[in-house]
Amino acid sequence: MAAQAGKEVTYAWEGTDKKGKRIKGEMKASGEAFVNATLRRQGITVLKVKKQSGLASSGKVTEKDVTLFTRQLATMMKAGVPLLQAFDIVGKGHSNPAVSKLLGSIKSEVETGSSLSQAFRKYPLYFDALYCNLVGAGEQAGILDSLLDRLATYKEKIIAIKGKIKSALFYPISILVVAFVITAVIMIFVIPAFKELFSSFGANLPAPTVIVMAMSDFFVSYWWAIFGSIGGSLWFFLYTWKRSEKLQGTMDRIMLKLPLFGDLIRKATIARFARTLATMFAAGVPLVEALDSVAGASGNKVYFDATKKIQGEISTGTSLTVAMQNVEIFPNMVLQMVAIGEESGALDSMLSKVADFYEAEVDDAVEALSSLMEPIIMVILGTLIGGLVVAMYLPIFKMGEAVG
Repeated sequence: MAAQAGKEVTYAWEGTDKKGKRIKGEMKASGEAFVNATLRRQGITVLKVKKQSGLASSGKVTEKDVTLFTRQLATMMKAGVPLLQAFDIVGKGHSNPAVSKLLGSIKSEVETGSSLSQAFRKYPLYFDALYCNLVGAGEQAGILDSLLDRLATYKEKIIAIKGKIKSALFYPISILVVAFVITAVIMIFVIPAFKELFSSFGANLPAPTVIVMAMSDFFVSYWWAIFGSIGGSLWFFLYTWKRSEKLQGTMDRIMLKLPLFGDLIRKATIARFARTLATMFAAGVPLVEALDSVAGASGNKVYFDATKKIQGEISTGTSLTVAMQNVEIFPNMVLQMVAIGEESGALDSMLSKVADFYEAEVDDAVEALSSLMEPIIMVILGTLIGGLVVAMYLPIFKMGEAVG
């Protein structure tokens, strides 16, 4: 995304000053001619002017960067630091140049008369609708510092729960990849050496040894096809998955039904749903409008579609509890808490309690899953690698018995 202010873009320039010293910098302008004219008026001889491709040219702005910036901005505003000065402090103190450039661009937007939420909306790659809506609600109500604090807490909790899901999935996948690589190395380089040794025995080999040697021959002959087909299939799947809503929906439904992992993903999704809705509702965002952000933040197509259905029913006068019951994907505990929240007028508080409960459930599930996966993975690796080793040593054992 290009750093923009109106129709202006950022240009990087190089030149020499009046003393002949080589200098360089950046300037926001509507065109290259404007950059040249401005630098000449400053007594700089221009050598090169290049349009910047965007903020990513200096690095990458991650979700953690945005979360840290939100927390810092909230802390400074609560301490009474003026908004523009807070942007200066955070931008100059950040180690990531892309974040500094992003904050500088937003500050420029605010200085030229835009509201903070309007400035954020010009960078949708980093600030989603939920973020901008909450900031806008804070500006209108005069409680921007409180809303930023709530927003920072929300993003910290969402990042934490995403990290737990990734760590739970990463461990078994990484072990399986390592197991495949080790197996391929044994098949391609180790077993052929045994095959040459066994060819001089002049006796029939055990069936397991023959099977493993045949598999090795296939690996040696078609390793390029095996690795190519696996790599190509993964690339094709990821490429299609990013562009096909139908495939995303199918995969999300499958993920929810997976043994061990399905329940973990469901709990994490419900936690995100409840946390997002609680944050939006507490900020005074109307329920129907808030559900737009909730759907996008759910992270699962099944819950996205269900949230859109809930939104449609609420817009026609149905209560949130009844609409959630109708989609039939929320546990009874969640429905009861929402019903109590609606009756007591403390829906945001009840939803926060639901989110806290399911976030704790995810923590416990990840710990239990990690403890369970270790012995399962050891058994799989032991069976796979151990089976190959035993199959190749069987002829040697038989030869030892014959000699004995």
